[in-house]
Amino acid sequence: MRGAEEGELLVVSGPPGAGKSTVAGILAAGFPRSALVEGDQFFGFVRQGWVPPWTGPAEQQNRVVTEAAAAASGRLASGGYFVVYDGVVGPWAIDAFADACAPARVNYVVLLPSQEVAIDRVRSRTGHGFTDLEAARHMYAQFRDAQLSAVHLLVHDDGEPDHLARVVRDRLDAGSLVWTGPAR
Repeated sequence: MRGAEEGELLVVSGPPGAGKSTVAGILAAGFPRSALVEGDQFFGFVRQGWVPPWTGPAEQQNRVVTEAAAAASGRLASGGYFVVYDGVVGPWAIDAFADACAPARVNYVVLLPSQEVAIDRVRSRTGHGFTDLEAARHMYAQFRDAQLSAVHLLVHDDGEPDHLARVVRDRLDAGSLVWTGPAR
């Protein structure tokens, strides 16, 4: 068992309502030197020309914003922090994200509750910027149908964030979440 180290990064991803933010916050609190990067905040930097990220015309915007967030995350990691990135980085985008984080080692996990649980969470949100149920269903389907090794996937419905964070941390410490490319 290698143990998670300062200077590396963990991407906690999944569709809206998967529990990313809660689990990512718990994980970041478990390291003596850590940074929590909230990917959604980077979309807020766009002032003019913003396109809803879940729509087809947003492809270029999403790539640029996500790579900017990844570069910032990589810089924090190279500065000696264990970085937990909380955001929607699908299996279709993790390679570009990892490239933009270089030279930091990237670990990757996708949280995937049932669609019913995820949609109920989105429906019950208050004070959260994303509440579009149709877009949440669309994004859920993208994650559900993506080709991803079971090593990087955490299917759950227990809703207990501390338990999920422990499972992720155990996988992280075992070295099984290291992203090495789409063949995993």
